[in-house]
Amino acid sequence: MRRFFLIIIAMAIGMLIFASTVLLLPQLNFNEHPENFYFGVSFCGNTTSEAKLLIDRVKDFTNILVVQSGPVSVNETALNEIVDYAVNSQLGVIAYFGYFNPAYPWQIPWLDYAKQTWGNHFLGIYLNDEPGGQTIDANWTGYFNQIRIRNTSVYYTHTPTIELDLAINRSATRDYNDAAYHFLNSVETGLGLQELKTRSIPAFTSDYALYWFDYKGGYDTIFAEFGSNHSITQTIALVRGAARMQNKDWGTIITWTYDQPPYLVDGAQMYSELMTAYKSGAKYAVIFDYPQIDGNPYGILTEDHFKAMQKFWSNIKNLRINKPAEVALVLPNNYGWAMRTPQDLIWGLWLPDNTSEQIWNISNKLLTQYGLDLDITYDDPQFPIEGRGYRKVYYWNQTV
Repeated sequence: MRRFFLIIIAMAIGMLIFASTVLLLPQLNFNEHPENFYFGVSFCGNTTSEAKLLIDRVKDFTNILVVQSGPVSVNETALNEIVDYAVNSQLGVIAYFGYFNPAYPWQIPWLDYAKQTWGNHFLGIYLNDEPGGQTIDANWTGYFNQIRIRNTSVYYTHTPTIELDLAINRSATRDYNDAAYHFLNSVETGLGLQELKTRSIPAFTSDYALYWFDYKGGYDTIFAEFGSNHSITQTIALVRGAARMQNKDWGTIITWTYDQPPYLVDGAQMYSELMTAYKSGAKYAVIFDYPQIDGNPYGILTEDHFKAMQKFWSNIKNLRINKPAEVALVLPNNYGWAMRTPQDLIWGLWLPDNTSEQIWNISNKLLTQYGLDLDITYDDPQFPIEGRGYRKVYYWNQTV
């Protein structure tokens, strides 16, 4: 009898220890929306106290935090403290690194530490920023430092002036396949994506152009940028079409509409944009919170924005996502044109050509006709459009 009671007591103690351990672990279902949707803000401040203040303000109506801070990305102690605080607040976390800097050798081992420590609360790494947009708009010091233009004997090194680059390349043979090759190679090998791939860690970034090629270069999720008065309908068509064809995830990030305070749209417009993204099938929606405005402890987010975010989070819980787009527009393979205006450069190197005009005309007609029921994809043999579920498919060079 005594032995029986000892066994019962031992079992009871074991159950208490197990229960205590479970209570100390982070909850696995962190504010996760029933449709597997993730909504949050990007922290772009400098200190852990700023991050904690923001987390406390938004944790009841968000479920992720993007730690998108340059200073924090090179400060292991600060990064760990912020991620710990976010996870204990029942948020998932995406951590930002511009690239894996040899000057901070802790960064790559930190990937393993993050997986082991925070489990499914650690959603992945936001690596670099706007690789496609940089290619279209930047001065080329970061990409294509040396490119060989096929079918010519022209070799060149990029200079800090895009005008001189264009002067060189307008006379060179247009080889969009070569430009695509070098872009994909720079993304695949130059940013540290392989460190994530070997660890099965999802790779995120934001962009406003060339989403198709971002995905093809190895990113798992692109946050398409809403801002700068670009067409949201076209943005969704491009990023959603690319994600669907390549079996990737997509999301949105609401960024600056103005280059001075208040930077962001007001709460009503923010709510409308978030709803549009959600109903169009986005898996992620993020608010870009930078810079710090004097007198505002929450960066550029105001009470008007917080109310809109809370309203959005509350209203989507019983809202069905719209069905996938049924119509597709197919662009030429490797045609790296941003499509923001008729004057956009192709791969940042060449002026628009006759194909640009045809794409501009047909895309505007189809976007007007089908709206958010249109995806824009590419004629890429690696990702054939047949069997992808589109009811109607248009090609860039046909008449509508």
